[in-house]
Amino acid sequence: MKTVLYSTACEARATLPSFRMTLTGVPALPLAERHGVVLAVFLVMSIGVAQAQAGPATPLIIAAMLKWTPLLAQGFALNIAMSFLAMAIGTVFGLALGLGQISLLVPIRASARLITQFFRNSPWLVLLFYCMLLLPFEVRIGNSIVALPSWAKSTFGLALPVMANVSELVRGAVQSIPSGQWEAAEALAFTRLQTLCMIILPQCIKRMTPPWMNLYAILTVATPLTSVVGVSEAMTLTGDILSSEGRTELLVPMYLYLLMWFFVYCYPIARATAALERRFAVR
Repeated sequence: MKTVLYSTACEARATLPSFRMTLTGVPALPLAERHGVVLAVFLVMSIGVAQAQAGPATPLIIAAMLKWTPLLAQGFALNIAMSFLAMAIGTVFGLALGLGQISLLVPIRASARLITQFFRNSPWLVLLFYCMLLLPFEVRIGNSIVALPSWAKSTFGLALPVMANVSELVRGAVQSIPSGQWEAAEALAFTRLQTLCMIILPQCIKRMTPPWMNLYAILTVATPLTSVVGVSEAMTLTGDILSSEGRTELLVPMYLYLLMWFFVYCYPIARATAALERRFAVR
C-alpha cells in the first residue's frame, strides 16, 4: 500500500504546473519592493507639495496625518477583521461547494457549478449592495433580538465571491490528482469519502495554499468597497477626516498614506505566496 501511494504521489507532483494553469481566475497580487519604494516616494513628494500649497502659517501636513492616525488605525482594523471573517466563511462554504462540484450525483454537481459560476462572475460591489438591501437589520435568536450591523452584512457579501473562488480552487486541486490514486484506493477497498479525506485532500492542501493566500490579499484590498455601502472602515474615515480638516491639500497625502498601510499589510502575504509557489514547484 505504501509503495502504491508513494508512486502515485510522485505522479501528482508532476502534474502541479497544469493545476496552476487552472487558477487564472484568482490572479496573483504582483507586489514587489520597488512598488513600496515608488509609493513612499510619491507620499513624500505629495506631502512636500501639499505643504508648499498650504503656506508657512498653516499647520504641518505631517502633524495633521499623525493626529488622525489612531482613528485611521481603528478603521483599518475593521478592514482586517472583515477580511479575516469573510475569508473564513468563504473558505468553509467554498470547500463544501468545491466538493459538490466533483460529486457523482448529477443534481448536486450541477447545482454546485451553477452557484460557483454565478458568484464567481458577479461584481463584488453588486453583491455588497444586494446583501445590504436584502439582509435584515436585526435577527431574533431565541428571546433576544440581535442587531445586524452594516459591516457584518458587508462581510457576508464579500464572503460570497470568496466562496466561489475557493470552490474553484478545491475543484481544480482535486481534479489535478492523477486518476491512478483513485483507482489504487478503490483497489484497497477505500470508500470515496476515505479516499478524499486520507489521500486526495492532504495532497491538495499545499496546491491550494498559494492561490488561497493570493485570494486573501485580493480580498483585503477589496474591503474599501464597503465604504460605498456606508461601513465606517478606513476609506470612509479618511473621507471624514478630510471633511473635518477642510483642507484640500490633505487629499492626496491622506489617501496615499492609507494606500501605504494596505501595501505594508499585503506585501508580506504576496512574498510568502511567491515563496510557497517556488517551494511547491517542480524542479
